Amino acid sequence: MTTFSQLVDEVSLSLAGYTMRQDRQTHLTAPVASGDTSISVASAKNISSGIIEIEDEILYVDSFDRSGNTLSIPPYGRGYSGTTASSHAAGKRVAISPTFPRISIKRAVNDTINSVFPDLYGIGTTTFEYKPAQSTYALPSHAETVLGVSYESIGPSKQWRPVRGWRVDPMANVSGFGSTNSITLISGVEPGRTVQVTYTMQPQLLDVDTDDFELSTGLPASAKDVIILGAAYRLASFIDPGRLSFSTAESDAQSNVVGRSYGTGTNTAKYLLALYQQRLSDEARKLADRFPIRVHYTN
Repeated sequence: MTTFSQLVDEVSLSLAGYTMRQDRQTHLTAPVASGDTSISVASAKNISSGIIEIEDEILYVDSFDRSGNTLSIPPYGRGYSGTTASSHAAGKRVAISPTFPRISIKRAVNDTINSVFPDLYGIGTTTFEYKPAQSTYALPSHAETVLGVSYESIGPSKQWRPVRGWRVDPMANVSGFGSTNSITLISGVEPGRTVQVTYTMQPQLLDVDTDDFELSTGLPASAKDVIILGAAYRLASFIDPGRLSFSTAESDAQSNVVGRSYGTGTNTAKYLLALYQQRLSDEARKLADRFPIRVHYTN
């Protein structure tokens, strides 16, 4: 099981290998309430005026006391850059000027999940009882493409027989069906039998840290690295590692490796994009092979 938080950590770890930058950090020595404007940390040696990150919150530090290891936050400094001011327990990590804030990584992960459809998709099913006087039935509004329709046969065999004729209407009358989707069964089904419709649906976004990737998004577990690569290329495009040597203590050592040429970040993003597109294509082909659309007629 991979959680949202673990997914963010993997993206962060992947990016750290390309940027060669380790964020300066310390930790809280006392709990912080959502409205506190004074924060106690283990060490303020690396602190300067600017942003810090605690869990998913970005804070702006206005001033600091290195002898007392306390940071002063102005009124506008809590919940900075569109984050939410939250309480934090003692011992939580404090990242100083984070290269890739967790909230940015989370947004990149969800942007990637949102963009992989229709290449990658979740699988959903719905059932209803077939009535002899009714040929058209409602489908869930989130249903996208119907992959197959089957019904439970009569007798002890428990066999589900495929329905060979059906037609989907993505513009169904909402007042009549309570949904924008409906399906009309054309071939015969015995009255009273349970009909099952299997369909694709857009992957759902992740919300809280404990959300399980596979269960929450509806994507297969094997698609995890697709999302990691997609989020990484989105974030790498906003930074040029060739410029980092001007803002890090290891400028001499780093410049020997990455040089001072500009465009390194763009090249890294292009490389990650190529990996992402290849894995997306492979995963889409595998998913299509596993869940092919059943051959059927529509009239």
